[in-house]
Amino acid sequence: MFVVMKNSWALLLGMMLLMLGNGLQGTLLGIRGAIEGFGPQTMSWIMAGYFLGFLFGSRMAPKMIRNVGHVRVFAALASLISACLVLYAAWPNMYFWFFLRVLVGFSFSGVYVVAESWLNDAATNETRGQTLSLYLIMQMMGIVLAQVVLNFADPSGYTLFILISVVVSLSFAPILLSVSPVPAFHATKPMTFKKLWVVSPLGVVGNFLLGAIFAALFGMASVYGTEKGMSVAQISKFVAAIYLGGMLLQYPIGWLSDRMDRRVLIMIVCFVGALFSFSANLSDSTTWLYIVAFMIGGVSNPLYSLYIAYTNDFLEHEDMAAASGGLIFLSGLGAIAGPSIVGWMLDNLGADSYFWYIGVIMAAMGSYALYRMTQRPAVAVEDTTAYAPVGPSSSPVAVEAAQEYAIEQSLEDEEAETEPT
Repeated sequence: MFVVMKNSWALLLGMMLLMLGNGLQGTLLGIRGAIEGFGPQTMSWIMAGYFLGFLFGSRMAPKMIRNVGHVRVFAALASLISACLVLYAAWPNMYFWFFLRVLVGFSFSGVYVVAESWLNDAATNETRGQTLSLYLIMQMMGIVLAQVVLNFADPSGYTLFILISVVVSLSFAPILLSVSPVPAFHATKPMTFKKLWVVSPLGVVGNFLLGAIFAALFGMASVYGTEKGMSVAQISKFVAAIYLGGMLLQYPIGWLSDRMDRRVLIMIVCFVGALFSFSANLSDSTTWLYIVAFMIGGVSNPLYSLYIAYTNDFLEHEDMAAASGGLIFLSGLGAIAGPSIVGWMLDNLGADSYFWYIGVIMAAMGSYALYRMTQRPAVAVEDTTAYAPVGPSSSPVAVEAAQEYAIEQSLEDEEAETEPT
């Protein structure tokens, strides 16, 4: 771990600052939207714009990189992000905000592709697992710190928007000054939905539904907070709890996934998430709300890696990267649809419907995992691929790097088993 920090600290620091800016703009917009008189349904469309742009950007970024190179793509998209973040406060118009959210999502997607390409290139076979873990920790830390920064100024003014722009601009310095251009960029073509369905129906259904949950947590949590009448400080703690849970429970769940039937673990994790979601409205205590947020974030974030690892159990090594590309796309489609449903529910059913939305989807995922256990036998634990931690906001580059790590770990285990004792 020390070696990874020594070799990649500047890049990891830059990514943490980048996530700080991204996490802050998501929460801040939800609060500022309420101040400007935007209802939950309007905010849901605005928030969905980010995921639409992100999905489109993940498809376009490889082409742009091949045409003009990593550095130019990074610099151009980084400048666009910085400009958009200031413009939010300049004209609080719902159509303009939606347009900016699409641009920001598109740009962040491209920036992630470039930065993660550099990070993956700096990693070796021996350090790739530690690099992925540190990268995920830095992502989560950035988002958690963003919720602290939210309390530094009045969200109805310009200061926080300017601060976001400055933080994002500063994040580019350590990244650009610490890396050299990487080799020619290669992107794996995603596997078709039909083939993915044949390989793993659970992976297909699970990733689509998980995208809808992720959009509710990342895009609509602050909108829920404003509808619930929470203060800015309470909203910041609520959102921070979601990501603290995701950071702290990722590794225990990952450890379990390598030692049991992953469908059973998926079912348990989903039902735990559903249980806490349905119990969220049983108490008016904000402390209980933070605990619920921590647990929901803690079970939903590892599910992304868990679904990918489970799908890999039914694939040859050379097909894993293509499958992960298809699963990312499915998750993106779910993320686009999610905010609009949450927005409608908040508008028509009240703030408490937010957790009913999450709970119903969690219960549906758990029930489907239970159903799939009746359709085919489990893969023997010794024949499964390794669990590799990766976040829902990661680009295809980080996910493919996780697949490389999983393959390497699986091959090492196979070699260890064939060696004479």
